[in-house]
Parts: sequence; structure tokens; C-alpha cells
Amino acid sequence: MTTYRIPLTSVPQALGVQLAGTEYRLTVRWNDAFEGGWTLDIDLPDNAGSVLRGIPLVTGADLLGPYAHLGLGGGLVVWCDDHDDPPTMDNLGEGVDLLFVVSEDEA
Repeated sequence: MTTYRIPLTSVPQALGVQLAGTEYRLTVRWNDAFEGGWTLDIDLPDNAGSVLRGIPLVTGADLLGPYAHLGLGGGLVVWCDDHDDPPTMDNLGEGVDLLFVVSEDEA
């Protein structure tokens, strides 16, 4: 298994990344609402289309698991250094990381 850290900070942001050899644009937003939190959008670059929208950044699950049929080449996991709570507005990228995990079967 190979793991890649996607560099995030505790501010809403958009960045280009390569996942399993394909370029994507990730957008992370904070939803300041009851039971809100960070969400992730995955788009093709250059406004070529949307892949996934509004994925909640939660710990303890492969965020791409329900979308395996899309063939994105791996899984996304939110990793927290010291607990399983979802990331807060202030700790994303500082003790809470977004990881892209590629299994040996997919590598």
C-alpha cells in the first residue's frame, strides 16, 4: 500500500493534484452550520466537469469507497493524529491530514 499526503490548511481552498496518474482539482470548504464541517469537491481540471461534490471529511472511512465504480485508483482517508473526531475548522492540515491510499492491486 502506498500513501500520499494531500497538503491542506485550515482555510477554504482549491488545489490541483494528481491521483493515480490523473489530474484533478480538489476544493475544500468549511460549512459553518449545525453538524457542518469540511467538505470536498473533486473536479476535472480546466472546468472540464465535476467528478464528486460535497463529500464530508470524516475520519474512519474511505471517502471514495461508495464511488469505487468511478475508478479513481485509490481511496481517500482523513487521518487524525490523536483522535477519531472529524476535523475542526482550525486543525485541518495540522494534525489532521487528507491521505490518498493506493493498494498494491491498483498500483
